[in-house]
Amino acid sequence: MRISVRAKPAAKETHVEKIDDANFEVSVKEPPRNGLANQAIARALADHFGIAASRVRLVSGFSSKQKTFEIS
Repeated sequence: MRISVRAKPAAKETHVEKIDDANFEVSVKEPPRNGLANQAIARALADHFGIAASRVRLVSGFSSKQKTFEIS
């Protein structure tokens, strides 16, 4: 399954908000440097879905606020 994520790095707290079935807004504490925010978003999505972080993969949007993740 592929989902679209609107990233909000350097937030005060980590939070996943479901917009609809395929769109999410994810806030993370990590800054958007060296892939730290992307890794934190993947972990937050894994926690939200109750799966291992290794099952969440960033497909596109590595340096954009609009990202596509694949959940396997």
